[in-house]
Amino acid sequence: MDDGALAGRVALITGASRGIGRAIALKLAGAGCDIAAAYFNAHDQARSLCAEIAAIGRIACPIAANVGNPESVRDLFADFARRFGRLDIVVSNAASGVLKPAMEMTLKHWRWCMETNALALNLIAQQAAPLMAEGGRIIAISSLGARFALPDYGFIGASKAALESLVRSLALELGRGRGIRVNAVSAAAVDTDALKAFAARGRMLREFASRAALGPALTPQHVADAVFLLCLPEAAMITGQTIVVDGGYSIGG
Repeated sequence: MDDGALAGRVALITGASRGIGRAIALKLAGAGCDIAAAYFNAHDQARSLCAEIAAIGRIACPIAANVGNPESVRDLFADFARRFGRLDIVVSNAASGVLKPAMEMTLKHWRWCMETNALALNLIAQQAAPLMAEGGRIIAISSLGARFALPDYGFIGASKAALESLVRSLALELGRGRGIRVNAVSAAAVDTDALKAFAARGRMLREFASRAALGPALTPQHVADAVFLLCLPEAAMITGQTIVVDGGYSIGG
């Protein structure tokens, strides 16, 4: 088969076992990357993903980690370094949070959202940068909740806004002297298992279909395609940016 546009690269994707993370892992593997699939508790899905990637001739291994925990992230990268020894692409995709009105939230909820969705990116960047050569890519997955008020999404949205701000800071710090590009991909409502936790899931999908210029639906593959584009040599001068993938949903006001 064709080696692909990213032949010889090594990519680590967090939250890789399902949904958007799985689509990203398969996209990058199809483009020539070997894959480290980090996951929290979906062991069987992670093993299945790696078997699927191995079947197309790429190296793939699952690694368990809690990305909001500094010690766990250190262990993740120690395991990764033993298996691969080099790193070209990191996708910080793992996310979690609490879907409740902001007026009902607690400090515990705040820490949960911020540590898993925002702090994780910084922990990952600290461990990833020493393994990356010039031209490495770090890509974080955000959502439109970073910019817009969504029902019961207040703390998660705040953590995603913090994530996008951190992307800009890391782009400056890691670009100078290291040549590492840091960007985010922000997606509208994607119909994954995670979206099923939203009571308003059906309404959100119908609203997207009616408002998006390029509707009727946004899939994990669309997000994976945007991540792939940011990994290409042609994206060498893109850093510190948040690329919105929403089919034009957010441009109509």
